[in-house]
Amino acid sequence: MESNMDKEHSKRSFTIRDLPISERPRERLLKYGPETLSLQEILALILGRGISGESVLVTAQRILNKFRNLKDLASASLEELSKIKGVGLAKASQIKAAFELGRRKEDSFYQYYQQKRIKIPEDAVNLVKSRLKGKKKEYFLVLLLSVKNQLLNIVEISKGSLDSNIVHPREVFKEAISASAASCIFIHNHPSGDPTPSEEDIQLTRRLKEAGEIIGIDVLDHIIVTDLKFVSLKEKTLL
Repeated sequence: MESNMDKEHSKRSFTIRDLPISERPRERLLKYGPETLSLQEILALILGRGISGESVLVTAQRILNKFRNLKDLASASLEELSKIKGVGLAKASQIKAAFELGRRKEDSFYQYYQQKRIKIPEDAVNLVKSRLKGKKKEYFLVLLLSVKNQLLNIVEISKGSLDSNIVHPREVFKEAISASAASCIFIHNHPSGDPTPSEEDIQLTRRLKEAGEIIGIDVLDHIIVTDLKFVSLKEKTLL
């Protein structure tokens, strides 16, 4: 027979503190960094608590199951969010506020760099170093620039395996054409910690440069980065 204490416990909402320490998103963030958290854990931190008899992580997963991707979640209305079991208007407002904060940060970022010209490789690296730091897979990014070498956008083209990346000119220049870019800079990371260009890197760069020449978009550089160093193929006269 269930005791009064058990009944009371089952009625209260579950918080992150009800989870084992090793599974608590906040503790994992403090120990390993925010980039190690899953979307479920990030949402759980935003929500703070679940509902009666249900962990906040379950509520977070229910939200993710409702929407196909982050873009759909970000554009969801307060009404849509608040109707999800375990969310309600208050938590829906917290989710919307988190996305709005991120949007304003991105706006501020681009406004700052749209006023600056990308003149040297360090300028380009500074734009993406925090995004690529600590990654265990290769990420291939393209910086899309205006006729004045000002940033229009940063696009992730592909995320590869530990030692390889698949990049097709069609995907690269589709984004460049869409943004009306005059030129572009490619950047990808080497998880090994050695930024030395491989023969595959060099051949890919030349292939992309040739494709750019055909459609009238200049390839200014291809930069390979690690957490501590970078190599510009242009500076190495490999472009």
